[in-house]
Amino acid sequence: MTELPFSPSRMALLLDFDGTLVDIAPTPDSVVVPAGLVDDLLCLKKRLGGALAIITGRPIAQIDHFLPGIPHAVAGEHGVALRRAPDIVAVHASLPEIHAAWLEEADETAARYPGVHVERKRAGLVLHYRGAPGAEQALREMTSRWGVERYGFGVQEAKMALELRPDGVDKGQAVRRVMEEMPFRGRLPVFVGDDVTDMDGVLAARELGGAGWLIPDDFPDAASFREWLHKLAEDKRWNV
Repeated sequence: MTELPFSPSRMALLLDFDGTLVDIAPTPDSVVVPAGLVDDLLCLKKRLGGALAIITGRPIAQIDHFLPGIPHAVAGEHGVALRRAPDIVAVHASLPEIHAAWLEEADETAARYPGVHVERKRAGLVLHYRGAPGAEQALREMTSRWGVERYGFGVQEAKMALELRPDGVDKGQAVRRVMEEMPFRGRLPVFVGDDVTDMDGVLAARELGGAGWLIPDDFPDAASFREWLHKLAEDKRWNV
């Protein structure tokens, strides 16, 4: 089991969702929350005095759907939206608007390649091609033609996907913003993710004196990380 370098009672858990807490699914809507995960997260949240957050590329509403009432804080769309506590309204960053022509062309291209899924977000989009690997080159050429850098956007690599998102928005900034608030403030962040987009969160957690881990570097897969969470909930060091 990957070891914490400090007592678990000192930490705050900040976790990615897809590929970390749940297995990657063919489409974002088809993920399954495994039996037992909710109980483990609720147990850990209680032990941590509430200091459990989800840092995700998904919109906050989707985390509310899959993990209702579990995280104290949620950073959605890589930090575009941040809800610091369950009973407050999420704050959205002021960001450039995605061009309607890009959305139209993305939909047209997806229609030509069955299996491509266009996931629209408040300030960007994700082009999923897990269901149509042969579409990768066409999607890359399309986003390259858009010249998104001139409009304040960047194209981020992800697992079998290309994500268009605004510059200056990443999970590292989301981790830092969450850690400024109670009940996270004063604790050591433990961030776990599984994708290129999670590296900013990993580095931020380490820079703040905590731990940053990545699947598969530190855990073979999401199932092994869920097992680690289960064991952590029963760890004897909580009062050390």
